[in-house]
Amino acid sequence: MAAWDICTETKQQVDDFAKKLAKEAEALVSTFFPQKMEELQVLLKTSFSYRDQAFPKAPLDIPIPDPVKEEAKRKKKEEEQKEKAAEKDKEEDGEDSGPPCGPVCCNERVEVLLKEVKPQLQTLKEKINTVTTWIQLQIPQIEDGDNFGVAVQEKVFEMLTSSRSKVEGFQTQISKYYSERGDAVAKASKTPHVGDYRELVHELDATQYLELRLMVLDACATYAALYDIISKNYAKIKRPRGDCRALIY
Repeated sequence: MAAWDICTETKQQVDDFAKKLAKEAEALVSTFFPQKMEELQVLLKTSFSYRDQAFPKAPLDIPIPDPVKEEAKRKKKEEEQKEKAAEKDKEEDGEDSGPPCGPVCCNERVEVLLKEVKPQLQTLKEKINTVTTWIQLQIPQIEDGDNFGVAVQEKVFEMLTSSRSKVEGFQTQISKYYSERGDAVAKASKTPHVGDYRELVHELDATQYLELRLMVLDACATYAALYDIISKNYAKIKRPRGDCRALIY
């Protein structure tokens, strides 16, 4: 099969991109990753100092109904239903079915932590993507012979892919927290006499705090693990077949 003809200008553009990316990726691993490890350690000591049940509960401004008043209201409603037409009665039922409280705010403490953690996760994902592309561009042309270095590259690539998937899972979990807490708050406002729904809101907040702490711990560990495996196998990543020049395929 004839070789694929590539014009000199196109090849130069690809080579320039690969060199620029290699320089950026190597700087990330050698300098940026250790810096982020230190930064995340500081974040753990400052913003995540609470432990389990020590995390303070956010105020839940949903009034608890008075049983005596509720009973009087029920009797009055029964009397009105006997006097009013069915259609008008339905309209009043719709008005009475609204929650007996105003807007319920989110947990401000969790929100502050989310504003700190979400950018950290996005940064980690983007840097993983940069290093992954760099590794891919180091893979040589497929041929018989010594492929041990290529196997090392593939192992590092798998680790990078797994790390990115985990970060994406964390981001999905954050979105899920908002959905679950919103449902719990809605149930607590519609049935304020059920204490379990109130406790569910607080439980979701405490659990999310612990999850965010684990996310920071995992992000720090990811930076450390990637730095370790890449620095230990740098020679094989750069030259998987010794002195043979890596070719993009």
